[in-house]
Amino acid sequence: MVQPILWLILAAIHAMPALALFRPATLTTLYRLHPDSPLFLLMQHRAGLFFAVFVACLFAAFVPEGRRLAVLVVGISMVSFLLLYWQAGSPPPLRRIALVDLAGLPVLAGVAWLAFRQ
Repeated sequence: MVQPILWLILAAIHAMPALALFRPATLTTLYRLHPDSPLFLLMQHRAGLFFAVFVACLFAAFVPEGRRLAVLVVGISMVSFLLLYWQAGSPPPLRRIALVDLAGLPVLAGVAWLAFRQ
C-alpha cells in the first residue's frame, strides 16, 4: 500500500511542470517566461517531457511491473536537474524547483529500494 502512495507523491511533484503542456501560462508563473520569448516553445516541449514523467509515476503507482523503469525515468529527471542546478551556481530563480526536487529525493530513494530489492 505504501508504494502507490509514494508514486503518487512523485506524480504530484511533476504535475505542475507537466501542466504547462496544456496550460502554457504556467510557464510564466513557474519560470517567468513570456510567450514572446524564444525559449517559450522549448519550455512547453519540456512540459511534455514532464507529462511523460508524470504518467510514468501514475503507471508505476498501479502497475508494479513498470516500477523499475519509472525509477530510472524519474531519477534521471530529478537528479540531472539538481546536478545542473548546482553546476550552474544554484541560480536563485530556480531555487524553489530545486528544493521541491530535493524534497522528492527521499521518496524516490524509497521507491527505488522497493522496486529493486528483489
